[in-house]
Amino acid sequence: MTASISSDSARQISRGIGGALLVAVVWELCARGLDLPAYVLPAISSILAGLANDAGSLLAAARFTATESLAGYAIGCLAGMAAAVLVTMVPSARSVVVPLATAINSVPVVAYSPLVLLWFGIGMASKVVMVAIAVSFTIFLSTIAGLDRVDRKSVDLLRSFGAGRLAVLWRLRLPTALPLIIAGMRVSTVRSVIVAIVTEMLGAYGGLGWVIYQAVLQVDFVKVWAAIIVASAISLAFFGAISFVERRYVFWR
Repeated sequence: MTASISSDSARQISRGIGGALLVAVVWELCARGLDLPAYVLPAISSILAGLANDAGSLLAAARFTATESLAGYAIGCLAGMAAAVLVTMVPSARSVVVPLATAINSVPVVAYSPLVLLWFGIGMASKVVMVAIAVSFTIFLSTIAGLDRVDRKSVDLLRSFGAGRLAVLWRLRLPTALPLIIAGMRVSTVRSVIVAIVTEMLGAYGGLGWVIYQAVLQVDFVKVWAAIIVASAISLAFFGAISFVERRYVFWR
């Protein structure tokens, strides 16, 4: 089974690299052949040259954004799972927590940015809070769906052997819910990076969003694309890490 998983992963990686190279070639040919201005679509070779020239500043910005994304992601995952466990263990709380969470998430998360920036400042804390808000609802819903999918007969069987509510949660509900929880975590990886970058564009001391905003003001669209590519690389690495954890540890999915 391990060999099969490794083979599938290698095949997927090779296909991804091949697809990326194909897109890069078509991009370069279109930009050069159609003589497109940089503000429309700079050539991929120009973007790669810009990446090399600004590697130091882009890596520093990438570390800033990655730190915000990871911290907010961890807090959001913990908060979402804790809220889901709460409404599962205390059914009466569901009628309060679920509508409240739905009401908060019904507004685009970016709409909270001005308030969060006002409350927490334009430093790293405000971005962490924004990412946590964005991630927590997705994890909350996926965890509730997973915890609720447990077969009632299995619960009754464990209770007949004297298992309490915590034992049922730990031994039955969480293992059953893990595939859906990890799926929600995988989806939230990209969202965490996007929210961090968008919030940085509204106010920050650093990060890829701040770099993109400054590059737009300076009409440096090559640097904009370079920052976008770095952000995409962070998202792909984050997504790949969670996917690896899913394949490695949630083997019963």
